[in-house]
Amino acid sequence: MFKTALRNVLSHKGRLLMTMLAVVLGTAFVAGTLVFSDSVSTALKNSLSHNYDNVSVRVENNAAGEDRRAQDNTSGAKPLTDATLRQIRALPGTASATGTVEGFAGISDPNGNLIGGRGETQGANFSPGADGTDTRYPMAQGSGPTSATQVAVDQRTARKNGFKVGDTLRVAVNGPVMRLTVSGIFTSDDPALSSGGSLVLFDTATAQRLYTGPGQYGWIDALAKPGTSQSALESQIERVVPHSDNITLHTGASLTADAKQMVEDDSKNMKTALLFFAGIALFVGIFLISNTFTMLIAQRTRELALMRALGASRKQVRRSVLLEALLVGLTASVAGLGAGVGIGAALKAWAGSSGNIPGGGLTVTPSTVLITLAVGTVVTGIAALFPALRASRVPPVAAMSSNDQPASQKSLVVRNSIGVVLAALGVGVVLLGVSQGGSAGRMPVALGALLVMLGVFVLTPLLSRPIIAATGPLFRRLFGISGTLAKQNAIRNPRRTAATASALTIGVTLITALTVIGTSVSTTITKQVTANMKADYAVSSQLGYPVSPQLVSQLKSAKGVTAASAADSQYVTVNGADLSLNGFDAGSFDQLVAPDLTQGTLDAFKQGQLLIDADHAKSLDLAVGSTVKVAYPNGTSGSLTVGGVYPKSDLLGPALLSEQALTGHTVAPFYNVVLVKTDGGSSSANEQALRDATGLNPLVKVQSQQQMVDQFNSLISMMLTILYALLGMAVLIAILGVVNTLAMSVFERKRELGMLRAVGLDRRGVKRMVRLESVVIAVFGAAMGVAIGTFLAWAANGLLKSSLSGLTTALPWGRLALFIALGAMVGLLAALWPARRAARLDILGAIKTD
Repeated sequence: MFKTALRNVLSHKGRLLMTMLAVVLGTAFVAGTLVFSDSVSTALKNSLSHNYDNVSVRVENNAAGEDRRAQDNTSGAKPLTDATLRQIRALPGTASATGTVEGFAGISDPNGNLIGGRGETQGANFSPGADGTDTRYPMAQGSGPTSATQVAVDQRTARKNGFKVGDTLRVAVNGPVMRLTVSGIFTSDDPALSSGGSLVLFDTATAQRLYTGPGQYGWIDALAKPGTSQSALESQIERVVPHSDNITLHTGASLTADAKQMVEDDSKNMKTALLFFAGIALFVGIFLISNTFTMLIAQRTRELALMRALGASRKQVRRSVLLEALLVGLTASVAGLGAGVGIGAALKAWAGSSGNIPGGGLTVTPSTVLITLAVGTVVTGIAALFPALRASRVPPVAAMSSNDQPASQKSLVVRNSIGVVLAALGVGVVLLGVSQGGSAGRMPVALGALLVMLGVFVLTPLLSRPIIAATGPLFRRLFGISGTLAKQNAIRNPRRTAATASALTIGVTLITALTVIGTSVSTTITKQVTANMKADYAVSSQLGYPVSPQLVSQLKSAKGVTAASAADSQYVTVNGADLSLNGFDAGSFDQLVAPDLTQGTLDAFKQGQLLIDADHAKSLDLAVGSTVKVAYPNGTSGSLTVGGVYPKSDLLGPALLSEQALTGHTVAPFYNVVLVKTDGGSSSANEQALRDATGLNPLVKVQSQQQMVDQFNSLISMMLTILYALLGMAVLIAILGVVNTLAMSVFERKRELGMLRAVGLDRRGVKRMVRLESVVIAVFGAAMGVAIGTFLAWAANGLLKSSLSGLTTALPWGRLALFIALGAMVGLLAALWPARRAARLDILGAIKTD
């Protein structure tokens, strides 16, 4: 039987080519993901392994940071000071110790735009030794900064942006822009720089003023003397550093291990995400493989029957088919492994060229090889399991009497019954999850979605008959006898049609669901921005930090500004419950904001009354005229009258109050955004005027209403593009499935095609028939995917309502129609080769085919 299986593989190379190609593509995706993620992980680990070579012990102040200053005033927190640094340097086991201050520093380009992004541009202190150099940052040109007017820039950033020693650089941390002179350009082996980030150096006093406080450090690195272990030095340091919950000690070895573990975790997350899409591609491949072996077995029923008649048992027949599948799977997996290594190498080279990861070689682990070969072989074996069982159950006499045994009515009845149960149960579970909403409904919706898809796949043979049959009159009218024959061929074998269409359905379902969700979120955000915002511009910080009062004053005095107000975000306690509110200037409020009040009037806001959204009004049992007790951030208390109620809005927040009513009740303002109205509306001139007023501060983000919408839409589009690309492999495999099905269908219908040619159907008619059959199957699969994907997107939007108020399902009819049209195009392209093959059959040779 082994020889028979091997002979069948060798004798049906052409028929198995598409199947092997599907396995190759799926396993290449798996192998490429593993090789790429392992290579990136190894490169980052190698880079980090030397990052702590000169660190034996690190003493870290966890309370210090770019958004928390003067930590010695924080309750319970103790700073690391110059005195602490001197004590550590005086320890018998310390060879040297360096204090470090670090935080975000925004660098401006000539137009005032931020170079890089948040987290990519950092600032730190230059801490020179007795010789005036800092070994961490060797100077390639110039020297380190020595005053508050100087700054040094890393070599990569300087080269990329054309900065030179002596240039004036605009830098901002979290306030007004600073104009600093470039004193030097340095090199560094910091992994953040090798990964594409930027770094500027201030003198220590300036860095402390910007990030921590005078004489304070974020952490202190100590290097042990020869003969002193890291743990021994740690014990010595522990006795002299402040004892506080915010002070922690780490050895260099533990820092290296933690950094490598972080890289490993991030790599696992990336690997898991990519393998998810690889799994989808392999799942789609199961349909193709199963379909192929089903048709191969149907074409070899006489051969299998003869084997049974000569004494082969059912088990032997089943084993021979499975062995044939395993040989195909193993061979294709080996090819997929090779292709995957190439894909991994290409991705690694691309990522390396972008400067986002350190350089390094390719990592191909034994586990990658074993996983790839095992996955491809097992998936092929599983896909061939049911065809193998079906082959072993065909009686010899019945098999020898026919070349193709149709599925029994009983088996379709059982299948349809199972499908109805699965689909109905899935819809019920999805509806249950949507009714629960939020995080509680995620698992039910996910489980229900899986059951719905399985149910529909099981029901596809039943659904294909009436849906495809409905196209009969149209096809007959448009394409004559070719259209009629195409429709009949498509519904002749519902199992085959279902398996072919289902492969395409999976990809279209996911693409449709993502598209509808993205469109719904984008539409909701657009409505909120355009409905509730009358201001021309929203000005905020690039960091997400509050806008400084000085910047607010600069914006209000900008050329062309007719009205402006900062949104002061504060937390108050209303009737014992915490409530977030935004304070606006009462004088300019109605020119900048337009809440859609369902109760009350805007005049109430000017009178110092509270406006609250409908959800919080309901939960607090409030209405217009209600008086509430309020506890303010500074400890004072009072009462407010509810003057209006508006629909929940993420743009406006839970509540609104005039800044005049908040005066005297806050510790400090927290301006998260400044709304600006300009003379003449939004224009490039007005936008530049706002930027000029802030001194071209790189931290300032100026956006018009349309720019806010466009930025969000571009983010959605970028995410969808990435997901479309990742799902492209599954769609490609589905296309191969259509090609494979048609090609093998043409082979098994040789006699029928010969008879059609003999009775007068010309070659053009044969080509048209095969193409139309392919188009019908592909459009059916795409339409099913659009329907299922839309339903699942509606369910997902039901869960997202708690996170995005006002979210409703918006259907992008144009894109949905495009998906179905692309399905038709896929069917047409997939049929080119099978149709050409069918039209070129020799008439007499086809008729006498046995």
